[in-house]
Amino acid sequence: MDRARNPFAPGAGTQPPELTGRNAVLETSRITLERIRNRRADRSCLLIGLRGVGKTVLLNRIDQAARQAGYQSCLLEAPEDKRLAQLLAPALRRLVLQLDVIEGTKEGLRSALGALRSFASIFQVSIGDIGLGITPTPGVADSGNLESDVADLMVVVGQAAAERSTAVALLIDELQYLPEEDLGALIAGLHRAAQQNLPLVMFGAGLPQLAGLTGKAKSYAERLFVFEEIGALNAEDARRALAEPIAREGAAIEREALDDIVEATHGYPYFLQEWGKHAWNQAKHSPIDLADARAAAISAVAALDKSFFKVRLDRLRPSERNYLRAMAELGPGPHRSGDVAAMLGRAVEQVAPIRGQVIAKGMAYAPAHGDTAFTVPMFDSFLKRVIPDFAPRAETRPPRAEQPPRAERPPRAARPRRGPGEPEKK
Repeated sequence: MDRARNPFAPGAGTQPPELTGRNAVLETSRITLERIRNRRADRSCLLIGLRGVGKTVLLNRIDQAARQAGYQSCLLEAPEDKRLAQLLAPALRRLVLQLDVIEGTKEGLRSALGALRSFASIFQVSIGDIGLGITPTPGVADSGNLESDVADLMVVVGQAAAERSTAVALLIDELQYLPEEDLGALIAGLHRAAQQNLPLVMFGAGLPQLAGLTGKAKSYAERLFVFEEIGALNAEDARRALAEPIAREGAAIEREALDDIVEATHGYPYFLQEWGKHAWNQAKHSPIDLADARAAAISAVAALDKSFFKVRLDRLRPSERNYLRAMAELGPGPHRSGDVAAMLGRAVEQVAPIRGQVIAKGMAYAPAHGDTAFTVPMFDSFLKRVIPDFAPRAETRPPRAEQPPRAERPPRAARPRRGPGEPEKK
């Protein structure tokens, strides 16, 4: 079939040709946006899920919905090597300057810009030009305490939005990479804005550990956010994600081929897009049949191994690779930490730092205390393909070599007994 008309284009955060199975999440976000816009209290939202389930796609859709609802919004990503001050100050600057084009008084706007200048100066963040005559606002966002100063910023930005009869939406991806102190400061700032019923809301996304990280950072996080778990699609939605884009191109796919792809991908959206792309390219004519789907599986897995999986493997140190390979030997997971340690032939305490490293890098997470699971679906199968000769060991240390028996020593000579009253012999 004509590859130029292939409807599938898998990529990082790329909008799929048919977004299925996510209507409930999008409707919840629409209601939240409307309520905040109308100064009615509601909670911010965090999208939680594994890699490849479409969290970034949903953030992009929510960003579009926010703009259509009249919001001033900003979509950004939290990298591993940047602190919250560096991430947040330029983003809030953009939002405040967007407010400047809306008619209204200047008092709130100048207060927000002055607070931004104070914050940027205290935390040594470059935010560029924010207008002539804007000086730091004394006593606002200039204490040097991150939590207090972020809260000040959220409040003044929310007040500036209220002054212009609009609202602000902050959308942040990969939130699990923020250090605990920074995540706590962000949560505290959102809490302060919510307490004052200001028109400011955040939609965030992250790996499954994000829910626990927010609770650890601030105990009230569970009351501040709605946690939306984003997972694999059910069989019907997965079939629709493939069949409907194909139908719009005037082609078709047989039910057997659909079922085979859904089973192979386990319904994960990114993998569905990859399989769909390769099935279309494998087919010589419509309809795409089971043989095309089976051939697509080979080329799709090869493509994933070279890109989606490989870029994650390349980030790991040898010890981290070995830890994950031991997990893969046990299966998809989750696995008890003790079982992984036994597979490596080491004590749990010895491998605990490595486990912490792979979690910090976003390669694994702890679904329950003492458990470890992959954040990348089907990563266990990939590791078995690229590291096929893993040899589990059952011993925590090699047994000691047998020592030859010690030569027997002759018995000590018996000492003569001393009679009663007889002096001791020297």
